[in-house]
Amino acid sequence: MRRVCVFCGSSMGSDPRFAAVARDLGDELAARRIGLVYGGGSLGLMGVVADAVLNAGGEVIGVIPQALKTEEIAHAGLTKLHVVASMHERKALMASLSDAFIALPGGLGTFDELLEMLTWLQLGIHQKPVALLDVATYWTGLRQLLSDAVANGFVHEKNARSLLVETTPHALLDAMKTWTPPPLPRLWLKQSDS
Repeated sequence: MRRVCVFCGSSMGSDPRFAAVARDLGDELAARRIGLVYGGGSLGLMGVVADAVLNAGGEVIGVIPQALKTEEIAHAGLTKLHVVASMHERKALMASLSDAFIALPGGLGTFDELLEMLTWLQLGIHQKPVALLDVATYWTGLRQLLSDAVANGFVHEKNARSLLVETTPHALLDAMKTWTPPPLPRLWLKQSDS
């Protein structure tokens, strides 16, 4: 892996462990000489992970829509900052620049980005690992939602299982190195699959 895309909040959240793990992830990426691709902001967990990689001498590429450049206060010290026209363009560029995707705690934007990359994996648009860094059980609800979707016949189990989950950056990056993509995509479930 040359670069990993990290989706995360533009706020710090309510638990100090969120920022601590974001910092640890940035340190671990830099130690492994893996570049960071992210949303380009300087605030919240976005800023924490970017600063950690930069402080350790690593590469950080930000991608931010023009409309959010001021609101999210674009990070001024990045290796490269791409300013794009839309959120759609942002996600597409981040995906094309990255070899894998990790979600830290975040809000609606993080959910959107994570689930889009998981959907693209299901559809065969990419064959890159998609993962959760589950800090303080933040992602328990999403994991339960996926489990419920499998039980109710809306998501194939192999697609739900393709989402990697670990609680430390070290374990997650190790798991991503050995990850293999699920079998060729099927766009719908047959009655016999449920």
